[in-house]
Parts: sequence; C-alpha cells; structure tokens
Amino acid sequence: MDIVLLTRLLSIALSIVMLGLGLHLTTADFARVIRYPKAAFIGLVCQLLLLPAVAFALCTAFSLSGNLAVGVMLLSASPGGITANLYSHLFRGDVALNITLTAVNSLLSLVTLPLIVSFSLAHFLSAQQQIPLPTDKVLQVFAVVLVPVSIGILLRHFAAPLAHKLNRPVKILSVVALVLAIAAAIIDQRQSLIENFRAVGAVTLLFNIISLTAGYLAPRIFGVAKPQAIAIGMEIGIHNSTLAIAIATTVLMNSAIAMPAAIYSIFMFTTAAMFGYLVARRGQE
Repeated sequence: MDIVLLTRLLSIALSIVMLGLGLHLTTADFARVIRYPKAAFIGLVCQLLLLPAVAFALCTAFSLSGNLAVGVMLLSASPGGITANLYSHLFRGDVALNITLTAVNSLLSLVTLPLIVSFSLAHFLSAQQQIPLPTDKVLQVFAVVLVPVSIGILLRHFAAPLAHKLNRPVKILSVVALVLAIAAAIIDQRQSLIENFRAVGAVTLLFNIISLTAGYLAPRIFGVAKPQAIAIGMEIGIHNSTLAIAIATTVLMNSAIAMPAAIYSIFMFTTAAMFGYLVARRGQE
C-alpha cells in the first residue's frame, strides 16, 4: 500500500475520532483554557525545548546511525498527535486544553520543525539540506483536529438530540477505523520495521516513556491540576508520527528516516494507555 494512501487512511480514521470527541465538548470547555495559562505555557516549553533535548541525548547515547537519528529528532519536533486528544478524553484529562495545545504546537512547528530537522541533518549526516516549511502538512493537522471537532460541538449545541443519537455509533466507528488504519500501516511496512526495530526500538520506547512522564510531572511540580497535567502528558507524549512519516518520505525523500516514527507509533498506544491508567486511577483532584 502506498505511504500517501496510508497517511490519508489514518487521517480519515482520526477525523472520525475527533468528530466523536467534539460531540462531548461545548464552547464553555474552551473558555476554561483561558483560566489555565500556566498549564499551556508549561506544555509548550516541554514540547519545544525539553523533548528535542531528550531526543538528542538518546540518539547520542545509543550511537544511532545518521538516518535513524534524524528520524528520532524529526519525531521529537513533530507536534502532538491527534490521538492524544482521544487518550486525554479516555483518562479524564482536560480535552479542551489538549486540543488547544495541538493547534498551537502545529502552528509553531512551521518554524521549529524545519530548524530542528535542518540541525539534525547537519549534525548527524553532515548534510546542509534546507527543509521547506511544511505548511500543507500543518494545515492537514489543523483540518483533522479542528474541523471535525467543530462539527461535533456545533451538532451538540444546535442539534442535541441528533448528537446524542450519533454518539455511540461514531464512537464505535472511530475505534474500528483507527485500528484498521494502524494495522494496514504496520502490515505494509512490516519488513522495514523488523529490520530497524533492534536498532531504534529501545530509543523510541524510552523517548515515549520520558515524554509521557515529563509531560505529566512538570506541570504537577508547578501546581497544575491533574486534568490539565494529564492533557499535557498526552499531548507531548503522543507525537504526530503520521506527520513525521509524511515529511520523511515526501520532503526528505528518505524512508529510513521514517522508521523511528513508524516504530514509535507501535509503542505509543500501549504505553499511553498504561500511563493514562496509572495517573487517572486515583480520580480527579
């Protein structure tokens, strides 16, 4: 299956997921974000500064090959994954904050992603390739996040009975679509994944765990409430691996650079679920 087709399939699946989330949200949920500027600031600092530093340290410590190291750095520079919003919802995080962080991070990545990847190419591959601003990719993230969520919110506000009827079937459809899209991606790239798993598997797993942990503990240390901390943990712990894969294969024209993001996507669903269970089991504070 073509990588572009896989990317589109996953985007469609995630759009359905976001529609389901929108059916649970109201405009008041977003208004509350203004009350938590500290939480949003901490989340952005972790995403823009902490995670690239962690990724660089892991690449150096494990002596990754050039292409794989660039792939890990590309992953760290990618904004929070859309799936983070679903996990935040499942484990009682502040979904409104989560969606806002995804949107802001996507916008900032217009500048930060090319800078981090260009540095990585120069450092790990001694290549001076200039990375164009991935405007179309970022717009896709906005579309997949904001459009279906907005539709869901509007349906709940203006057609509450219809939104209530759609809630269950959309939730079931979202799970089925997401599982099928991910399974298709893994099956299609299984040979390359197997070949690169030993080299970069430990790094991507550690990066995922550190991202989730730092994203939750950093705001908690500074007194941020648990729902917002869960949202931040999911936001910076679940990266948009689809975006990273698309940039690696279409902009950088190097499928090897896409491998860390592909392997990371295998880990992140399980680790994020375990993380969510551990931090949410004591209930809201």
